[in-house]
Amino acid sequence: MIDIDNKLLSTDLFKKEFVCNLGACKGACCVEGNAGAPVAEDEVAILESIYPKVKPYLTEKGIREIEKEGTSVDGIGEKETPIINGKECAYTIFEEDGSAKCGIEQAYNDGVIDWKKPISCHLYPIRIAKYTDFEALNYDRWSICSAACALGEELKVPVYKFLKEPLIRKYGSEFYDKVEIAADLIEKNRLKNS
Repeated sequence: MIDIDNKLLSTDLFKKEFVCNLGACKGACCVEGNAGAPVAEDEVAILESIYPKVKPYLTEKGIREIEKEGTSVDGIGEKETPIINGKECAYTIFEEDGSAKCGIEQAYNDGVIDWKKPISCHLYPIRIAKYTDFEALNYDRWSICSAACALGEELKVPVYKFLKEPLIRKYGSEFYDKVEIAADLIEKNRLKNS
């Protein structure tokens, strides 16, 4: 683990490689799993306020679920996005080829809202565990992302580089600068010991 500003970063963020490959996975992370995406406390109000602008992008099933359960729901120890019949996130929309993507992010891309999506989605495959005095940033391995791992290896893009934008969004550019310094030190140490 690497300690940066009371954030413990798994060394996998520097050693593992990852680049989303939507052509291969078809957005499976929006559909698979047994719970919705984690929603941070400060994001609960954001989801409520943007819902009227995001609603036109959503499927009828998604709208029904959100209007029945709310824009976020109680999960195990945290809020999360509602899911439809134990499957896809209620904010999921589908392309003609069946690929899943985020209706919130589409509204953002269209300039309708100025908030991209929950930070937990933006940061994936990093998952944050919160403790009293620090946060732990861990690399989450999920079989549906095997194509992303393969593409990351092919392109030689470490997880932290792939997630530069959301890491800056969450923790700021000074934090990310320190992550890059840590990455350089890890690489120099690797070369010295090889």
